[in-house]
Amino acid sequence: MHWHSAVFRLGLAIALGLVLPGLESLPALAEAVPFKCMILPGADVASILMTNAMTSDASCIVTCKFATTKYDNNPQITCAKPVPSGKEVEMCRLTSGGDRLVKLTGGHADCARY
Repeated sequence: MHWHSAVFRLGLAIALGLVLPGLESLPALAEAVPFKCMILPGADVASILMTNAMTSDASCIVTCKFATTKYDNNPQITCAKPVPSGKEVEMCRLTSGGDRLVKLTGGHADCARY
């Protein structure tokens, strides 16, 4: 065996020895899930609902952003908590801060297995 072939094999073995153990600690991939960002009657509170559509319990996060009657006041809320498989839960509520909520301007939700 040539010395450069042996060095290559040794380098490959070292690299794999460093990389493979790290693969166990990679974060779980998140999946997009159904959610609802609703303005409640009175227009000063929003309710954030989401459904864990995955086949197992998961850690879920949802973000909703709203427009208000006041210029440049766009409250946003992000909620995170564990959600059982197949369940719809209220993640949290957001108050408008004194201005009426007008409409949802954006949002997203996803869950990752434990």
